[in-house]
Parts: sequence; C-alpha cells; structure tokens
Amino acid sequence: MDSRIARIRRKLAKVPYAVLRSYSFGEEKHGFRLEPPLPAAKVAEFEADHHIELPDPYRSFLTRLGEGGASPWYGLLPLQSCRLFTMDPRGEPGRPRGFRFAAGPPHRSDLFLHIIEAGCSDLVLLGITGPLAGRVVTGNADGFWGPNVSSAMDFLAWYERWLDHMLAGRDNRSLHLTSPALRAPADRIERQHRHREDLSQH
Repeated sequence: MDSRIARIRRKLAKVPYAVLRSYSFGEEKHGFRLEPPLPAAKVAEFEADHHIELPDPYRSFLTRLGEGGASPWYGLLPLQSCRLFTMDPRGEPGRPRGFRFAAGPPHRSDLFLHIIEAGCSDLVLLGITGPLAGRVVTGNADGFWGPNVSSAMDFLAWYERWLDHMLAGRDNRSLHLTSPALRAPADRIERQHRHREDLSQH
C-alpha cells in the first residue's frame, strides 16, 4: 500500500483542530470528512462501464481513504457522479481552452475525469489518458480561464499538498486557501457587524 495513504489520513484528522490553519474555500460543505472507501469491485465496474483505467494513486484514495467529501473547493465527487471531459481544440493564440463532455467510446481525444465540485462552470479534473494522465488540471468549461496543470505529479501528491499548506497556515490561490493573517480582517469586520446587530435588538 502507498505509504502516503496513512500519512494523509493522519493529516486530514488534524486539520479541523489546527489552531493557525488556513481556511479552505467550501470547507463548510464537506467538513473535512470523507465518505467510506469504495470496494475495489465498484471501482473496476466504473472503469469497465467507461472504458477507462483510473490512475493508481486516485484508485488507492478511493479504495483506502474515501470516495467523496473533503478536498479543496466544495469537495470530492462520489465516483458515480464523476463525468469524462475532453479539452477543446487549441484555438486562437493566447485564448484559454475549455472542456466539453466526452462522447462515448471510442474516445478520439485525451480524457479528463471531473473529480471535484468547484462551482459554476469551473472544473477540477484528473487526467486519464494522454500526456497529462494522473495530473490534476483546473479549468473552466467555457474557456473563461486556464487550464492550469498542477506541478504535483499525481493525485495523492496534490491532495497532500493541500493538507500541508492548510496545516502550515499558507495562502494558496490555486487551492483557494486563505491564511489566518489574511482572514483576520474579514473575521473582525464580521464580529463587529454581529455586535452592532445585537445592540440594535436591545
């Protein structure tokens, strides 16, 4: 078993109680909890249904840690809710490329699996085939921005980086993390607003 699995499990358990950790956008939705792991047979069934092979680190996460829940943005999607996308062809120079649902097999373009709910038409995808297989890619379905390929070499490295940055209280725009130092002014304004509301009710 990949040694990172046990390490990630320990770090994920620490995050909610870390005093000076970063705030992760969307954490209210997933609460740093993962759904139960999937049986290997269920993962194999998904792969057979979609004529794909999931990268080993992501498969290990699904079968050893959990299939949905805690992650950047609004949380990991359950595997059965994940859909395949292809990247739009390269267009005008400098224009970001979007993504579209992949047509059924045989697939004629590199495939990406939508694995995290990011909101609106933003996508967090995992490369399934082609040169970006195994890498996490963020982008926008309509090509409003991106795509951006994470420097992490696989899903477990990307996920653990999120936990490490959060525990260290770091800012990270690409992971939507806000450090305690940047969050403090917003928290202070919110407390003052609540205090004024309390005074007005008395």
